[in-house]
Amino acid sequence: MNSDDVKSEEVKKNRGLDPGKAVEALKRLDHDQDLKKMIRPHCRLNPGEIWEDPVRGHRVGVLDAASLEDVERIMGGKKAELLIHDPPYNIAVGSRNTNNLSKMKLADYLAFSKKWVENSCAVMADNAHFYIWIGADQKDNFQPLPDFMILMRDFGSLKPRSLITLRNQRGYGTQKNWMWVRQELLYYVKGKPQFRVVYTDIPKVLKGYYKTVRGVRKENVERSKSATIRPGNVWIDIQQVFYRMEENVPGCYAQKPIKALERIIGASSREESLVADFFAHSGTTLLAAEKMGRKAYTFDIDPVFAELTIRRLERYRLTGKMGWQWSNPFPELEL
Repeated sequence: MNSDDVKSEEVKKNRGLDPGKAVEALKRLDHDQDLKKMIRPHCRLNPGEIWEDPVRGHRVGVLDAASLEDVERIMGGKKAELLIHDPPYNIAVGSRNTNNLSKMKLADYLAFSKKWVENSCAVMADNAHFYIWIGADQKDNFQPLPDFMILMRDFGSLKPRSLITLRNQRGYGTQKNWMWVRQELLYYVKGKPQFRVVYTDIPKVLKGYYKTVRGVRKENVERSKSATIRPGNVWIDIQQVFYRMEENVPGCYAQKPIKALERIIGASSREESLVADFFAHSGTTLLAAEKMGRKAYTFDIDPVFAELTIRRLERYRLTGKMGWQWSNPFPELEL
């Protein structure tokens, strides 16, 4: 048991909880407004402010994705070659409608989406990649996924390339339906950006797929240029983040896996290129960009998530850890 685990067990005891029980150090921040009020004085940024990283030049702001003025301020005249957004899905996540993961009228949601897509296009390089995580509410006609896809047809400069599905190992469901174990990722491009083929760490062992090559009949393993499998648009090898993983950021619901962002960044950007993310949340895009030698400009409308993003970068540089797992990102609260 490491020092963080020991501290977490002590915190559980102090709260009167079972030390062996799986309990995160923070409740879901989008559910607990009182907790967010306690955290707010410990946030270094106020709405409209931008923090600039003194080491690599990353930027983190408390800004509005629907405001072109805010977007242009953080970009500072620069263009992004890769944009990765994880906007609210317009789904009452966990059957609860909250300020951060809210469900609004579909027309309002699409109007909001149109604004931040327009703002993305305004700061996109001539040749750029554009990824959007998006959800589908099977309880409400699968909105907003199909509606958002139709909306994207209005942007003639963006061409659809793929619909990627990340398969969650930990799904949710009911005894009266199929378990939901998927997250959708839309992929568009502007112009003709370079794409670098990446590979998974899954060994290539599947035989079959025979093909005659220069008169010799060969099977799939013989023809492969890599010992591992090249990922398609169904990613089965990436574990969704939950509380037992090191990269877990307590309080952040539905954060995206570091490995998924590393795959996107590795395939769709060059070293030293600029990556933009208008919905920072737990700071995953920033951390993946840091690990892969890219510069990231990211922001969130909520100062608490902007602070988490900065702290996650600082913790990684100090300890090499990608998250907090059991421990508290805001130890000031425990005092």
